[in-house]
Amino acid sequence: MRSPLLDTPGAVAADAPDADVAAHYGDLYGEQRALVAGEAVVDRSNREVIRIAGADRLKWLNDLSSQKLDTLRPGEPTQTLFLDPQGRVEHHLVLVDDGEAVWGHVEPGTAGPLVAYLEKMRFMLRVEVADVTADYAVVSGLRGGPAGTAEAPADLPDGAIPLGDDLLLPRRLLPEHLGRRPVGLWAYEALRIEAHVPRLGFETDHKAIPHEVGWIGTAVQLNKGCYRGQETVARVHNLGHPPRRLVFLHLDGSVDILPRHGDPVTLDGEQVGFVGSAARHHELGPIALALVKRTVPVDATLLAAGVAAAQTVIVPPDAGRNVKIDPALRRRLR
Repeated sequence: MRSPLLDTPGAVAADAPDADVAAHYGDLYGEQRALVAGEAVVDRSNREVIRIAGADRLKWLNDLSSQKLDTLRPGEPTQTLFLDPQGRVEHHLVLVDDGEAVWGHVEPGTAGPLVAYLEKMRFMLRVEVADVTADYAVVSGLRGGPAGTAEAPADLPDGAIPLGDDLLLPRRLLPEHLGRRPVGLWAYEALRIEAHVPRLGFETDHKAIPHEVGWIGTAVQLNKGCYRGQETVARVHNLGHPPRRLVFLHLDGSVDILPRHGDPVTLDGEQVGFVGSAARHHELGPIALALVKRTVPVDATLLAAGVAAAQTVIVPPDAGRNVKIDPALRRRLR
């Protein structure tokens, strides 16, 4: 759904899958600084919103996804993953429970497949699943961006659902933006990359598993009951290592190009990974997140689309294997 804020003077549309919102409004670095200071909000209304009601909703979602949700308290934001049987990530849901329903948002174009999957898994349980994207929009930056510290406003509009740094806002109210300056998605993405926060479909591909991008802990609870794909998560955590790892890249600022999503990351002429997201940061200069082979030396200078890039480790090469292996678990995983 095209955002009405794209009609704001100076608004420039982002690239797909974010083309329905603004990349910027003509002041890229000023927009980043305003977002860090908690003086702005980001229109992320291209993200899709789902609502799950019913008395069994939390236990049901707990049984289907990677996060422990059966004890989730009202108003407590969290994240969860839906995996395929081989443990590969299919959906990433940012969610909150308001005491009556679970509200969450997902990547553009993914609500339909997720809702269809959830509908198939309802059985006789008391749950109702709905795609409410037409009625609710996501705005972000209430606390200064993905890693910010500013306070959220106390006077939220009627019907708005606070979700950590995000707000699920009745779509009809979208142009009002809580009285704060609207800034583009490029500002948000630069701060997300700086904060080492992965994004589904950017830092992941069809083979990605949670350990590779650091979703263990934030979106995966290791000490909970079974769910689809859990065997892979447990095996990697207790017995092995993920084949790839997420890295933060400081790009050579003297080169006047920015790698694009999917561009190759190479070492000594061999492709060892791909660029997930890249941005120009108001303090750090050009930066990126990339997914590379676990065996790539952590001190190696890489090339991202031909641009020299120094690494900062996010997921360490020895991630996964738990030195305290439970022998009973090892037997069960054989």
